[in-house]
Amino acid sequence: MDSNDNYDTSLLVKPPRSYSNVGDDQVIEAGNIASSSSQNLQHLWGGQGNDLSYTLSHQRNKERWLMNYQEATIYLEEGENNEKFDTHPKSQADVPAYLIAHHPFFHVVDILASLLLLSLAVIEKPAVNHIQVPIYIHASLELLGITILTIDLIVKVRWQGIQTFLTHKRTLLKCLLLLVMVSEAITVIVRQSNHFRVTRALRPLFLLDTYYCRGIRRFCRQVFQSLPPILELLFLLLFVMFLFSILGFYLFSSNDNSIYFETLPKSFLSLFVLLTTANYPDVMMPAYATSHISALFFIVYISIELYFFMNLFLAVVYNTFTSLEKSKVKKLMLHRRHACEHAFRLLVSKRHRNSISLCNFAGLMKFYRPGAKKIEIYLTFKALNSSCSGSLSLEEFYNIYSLTDLNWKETSKSDFWFQKLPGCLRKMMASLNWFVNWKWFDYFVYLVICGNFIVILYEAIVASTSEKNAYVPGYTHGEQLSWHSIMFTGFYILEALLKILGLGPTKYFTDGWNLFDLGVTVVSLVGLFGDLDKDRLFFFIILRPFRLIRIFKARKRYRDVLGTLFILADQLWSLVVTLMLLYYFYAIIGMECFSYIDMLNCCKNNSAIAPYYSNMTDTGYYYLNNFDDIFISGVTLFELTVVNNWFIIMEGYAITATEFSRIYFMTFYIVTMVVMTVVVAFILEAFMFKIGYRHQTNENSSIDYLIHTQTLSVDETHMINNTKMSCWSGDLIRNQSPAAITDFHFLGKKKRGKIELSLQMYKDEIQDWIEEEKVPTPEVVTSSVQPDIVPRQPPVFNRLDSYVSISSDIPCVSERENNVQVSRRQTSSIV
Repeated sequence: MDSNDNYDTSLLVKPPRSYSNVGDDQVIEAGNIASSSSQNLQHLWGGQGNDLSYTLSHQRNKERWLMNYQEATIYLEEGENNEKFDTHPKSQADVPAYLIAHHPFFHVVDILASLLLLSLAVIEKPAVNHIQVPIYIHASLELLGITILTIDLIVKVRWQGIQTFLTHKRTLLKCLLLLVMVSEAITVIVRQSNHFRVTRALRPLFLLDTYYCRGIRRFCRQVFQSLPPILELLFLLLFVMFLFSILGFYLFSSNDNSIYFETLPKSFLSLFVLLTTANYPDVMMPAYATSHISALFFIVYISIELYFFMNLFLAVVYNTFTSLEKSKVKKLMLHRRHACEHAFRLLVSKRHRNSISLCNFAGLMKFYRPGAKKIEIYLTFKALNSSCSGSLSLEEFYNIYSLTDLNWKETSKSDFWFQKLPGCLRKMMASLNWFVNWKWFDYFVYLVICGNFIVILYEAIVASTSEKNAYVPGYTHGEQLSWHSIMFTGFYILEALLKILGLGPTKYFTDGWNLFDLGVTVVSLVGLFGDLDKDRLFFFIILRPFRLIRIFKARKRYRDVLGTLFILADQLWSLVVTLMLLYYFYAIIGMECFSYIDMLNCCKNNSAIAPYYSNMTDTGYYYLNNFDDIFISGVTLFELTVVNNWFIIMEGYAITATEFSRIYFMTFYIVTMVVMTVVVAFILEAFMFKIGYRHQTNENSSIDYLIHTQTLSVDETHMINNTKMSCWSGDLIRNQSPAAITDFHFLGKKKRGKIELSLQMYKDEIQDWIEEEKVPTPEVVTSSVQPDIVPRQPPVFNRLDSYVSISSDIPCVSERENNVQVSRRQTSSIV
């Protein structure tokens, strides 16, 4: 915060004394934060003179505006983070706890405590080799993590209130889980021994409740919201499977050569495994050897269950997922509009009853974006103020979420970076710019890449057909750098340098495709170094073929695929973490149930399974698929996810432990099948979204970025640099002529998120969503000025003294007023 700006943030946590009977206030509506601090001292300053009365009145105004800025910021953050307004601070006393709970340091401590609890699985029994620690250490660390999370809950109770806290399902579940884990950790310390603790599998819930995992939490919520139609279809699939198992039992149980349909449970289990095709055609061959006509049973079953129901399953999940995506966008958009309406009511004044003045917007931004520079705040206001009226209407204020994060940079009038260079260099750079933008230049680059592909393919064929692989460490033939490697890598480096000079560093390094090309070029250069010493840098050689990835940029369809990957980059992380947490859940249960079992040479009485668990055969490595620690359990679960021969792992534990262990493996397959189907639907929806967005908006190169351009006059820059933000005025914007000479040009740019892209694609439906959401608002009668803008939903806090008569906006602080403030501080110290 700039030192010359008249905003004292120390007022936020503990506001100074407020006074009455000192003049009219300047705020149309004071929020609960401001209202709760304005009733402290009512009669201490009677008869102190007009100067002192004026100063106290203005100071009270300033304090109330600061609190309104703070409360408006809280509303905007609630809209941005999709938090319910039920948890909005109801009084000034709740603000300190709210600020603590939403501080970045608090978020970091919260997620570190959650990660600490998750990482205990590495050192708890069964621990990873050589990492197991004494019981009192990991139990104490668990209590430490639980204590931190408990403090987090206490802080939330302080600003939410006990009633709101108890009605929040996720928070209440977290509270109950902490109580159980505290009792279990204390029990472990007292007994100095571990016991059966399946509740450890619920530790991922703490991570999901953290601020930084809100995207993962939303993805999990979407999965759960997709469950009703999924479960209905899953029930139908299992019911048809049960019917076929009954039919198979009657048809093939009399076959002495078949062990798959001896009993009804075995029949159902065999058909369940057959759904994954892991035991096909083994399950069919005994019956097929007896009668070829029996193949019809398996053909019909696979056709119905695998090719019809599973594809229908994907279609249902995709339809449900896309509907939820659209509904999520709609709800988030409406929620943000409500947040803007609440904030808008706190930022209007009597002079600007239906709009937000520039100085009030600047005051808001000092809290909402505290790191923003003065010129960035002014440019953001100007970008929002599309009407050029000098103040923001509610419709303009709705766009605050999309424009406040623009990265502003000063640019010249020309798009070319070399305009200020001397004549010869400028002409040379202009020619170079034309050359790198020439379409035949790109075609030539693609031709070179194709030639590189042919050379690499030929090199690989020669290496694979030679007696000894040319790239095996220790191979002494051909240690010199190949001429084609130097030529192709040199060409890629030359291309990158030409584009940097022709387009300019800023334009080159802010383009995603150019960064992609540069990354591949760097990989090619690293692979070239691998040729220098094949013994030490052998693994770098395999990076050379990655230069061929650039060829996929030539076709539009390939660009769409890669563009989908860029759009999914942030959300894929949520998806990967969700799968890892699912693996963690099942890994903990698997360790609790099966970690004591040694699978080596087990199942000796089962001739079909025994060879897979014997170290005397080529296929006998399945004993390594165990649950000895958290990492090995993860590998085992991944093998189960792939489903190839997964039933061999299941049968091994069913024979060694108990037949009921099949429930664990079968439920894991069903859950992962649902999650992976959602993953496929997620990727499919993202790809179709990109294609649909392009067709509907006719945007190509600018699809990934939101770009705004603004110009400033000399007077505007002088006001920004030499005037306090509390004294800023929008008159320069309002009175500026379209033909006025502007000396400074700025470009605001930011990467579009999925929500912004969705809103752009659904822009024709947004007005219908708004009309559906409209609810008649009862008219509020006051003794003073009634604001023209009223949110559809009234603010949650108390509205006592909400509307106050005012005379003007905040005046600039004068030298006379500063002297009076000194007198007031001296008198206040006496009181």
